[in-house]
Amino acid sequence: MTRTVWDSSVGKKTVMAVSGLIMLMYLVVHMFGNLKIFFGSGDFNHYAHWLRTLGEPFLHYEWALWIIRVVLVVAVVAHATAAYQLSRRDIRARPNKYVHKKPRSSYATRTMRWGGIILGLFIVWHILDLTTGTAHPGGFQPGHPYQNVIDTFSTWYGDVIYIVAMLALGLHIRHGFWSAAQTLGAGNRTRNRALKTIADVLALVLTAGFISVPVGVMTGLVS
Repeated sequence: MTRTVWDSSVGKKTVMAVSGLIMLMYLVVHMFGNLKIFFGSGDFNHYAHWLRTLGEPFLHYEWALWIIRVVLVVAVVAHATAAYQLSRRDIRARPNKYVHKKPRSSYATRTMRWGGIILGLFIVWHILDLTTGTAHPGGFQPGHPYQNVIDTFSTWYGDVIYIVAMLALGLHIRHGFWSAAQTLGAGNRTRNRALKTIADVLALVLTAGFISVPVGVMTGLVS
């Protein structure tokens, strides 16, 4: 039964919708956490430490954080796999390119594939930069996330990579939220306008919220 659902286009779109909403909920929480950097190193480092002690004493140190990471990895892999397989299925169904572009296709729709690739590469870089410290500029300091963020956004390439990725994220959310709502049956003639507005607001708020951090470092507001 599970394999039958997964093999269908509807099943893959449902997996994409559900996994996308899981990631969206994480992004909202993550953005609010990132904004604590504007309240100083004490608040930001305390928040990072709290994430590692979440659920104690019922859960051991970092267990909750690892559960969140595992759920996110599953969501990302499921989302990317379903997207790739749907794309390949679509190409096989119509091997010849359209003579004319779809007149109603938006910029976000046409760039979803490249946006997904950009975000996938960004996730790898982001983990190597601020989680493992492997690609971190200067000396990575475990337990000092505030200083590590300052180090990253004190480099031009750190700012460029992050801002480009967040712009791609905004486009991805704008189209993805709308698509997920349609796939899960939330859309109809009366709700479509509201859903489009929610998609636009989510994309704008998340993009601005995430980009405000490197901009804050660049302008000296965060130092």
